[in-house]
Amino acid sequence: MSSNKIIITNALLIYAGIVGFFLIMKIFGLEDVAELRFLNFIFVLYGINRAIKTNIKKNRESLYFNNFSIGIATSAIGVGITILSLIFYVDVIDSGFITILEESSFWGQNLSLPLVVFALIIEGIASSVICSFVLMQYYKNYKPSDTMVV
Repeated sequence: MSSNKIIITNALLIYAGIVGFFLIMKIFGLEDVAELRFLNFIFVLYGINRAIKTNIKKNRESLYFNNFSIGIATSAIGVGITILSLIFYVDVIDSGFITILEESSFWGQNLSLPLVVFALIIEGIASSVICSFVLMQYYKNYKPSDTMVV
C-alpha cells in the first residue's frame, strides 16, 4: 500500500471524525460548549496512530523519520480539510458561529474568520507534530517481524 494512500485514507478518517462530532454537537445544541471541542484531539490521535501502524504493518517500514512524517502529513491534511469545511460552514451555512466562538472563554472578542483560520492552522500544525512525536515514542523501537501476518 502506498504511503500516499495511507495518508489520504487516514486524513479523511480524521476529517470525518471531527465533522461528525461537530454535527452531533450541533444537533444536541452543544456547539457553544468550548470544552467539548478539545475532544477533536482524540480523532487526530486516532488517525495518526492508524496511519503509522498501517505503514509499519503493510509497508514493513520501521524508519523513525518516515513514520513520523506520515503522521504529520496525515494530521496536517485532515486538519486542513476540516479548516476548509469550517470556512465553508461560516461563509455559507451559519455566519453566527463566529459569535459563538467570541462568547467562549478561549477565543476572546472581535474575531474574524481569517483570525480563526490562522489560529486553527497554528493549532493544527502544533497538534500534528506533537501527536506524531508522542506516538513515535511508542513505535520507535517497533520492528515488523518477518512472520507477521498482514
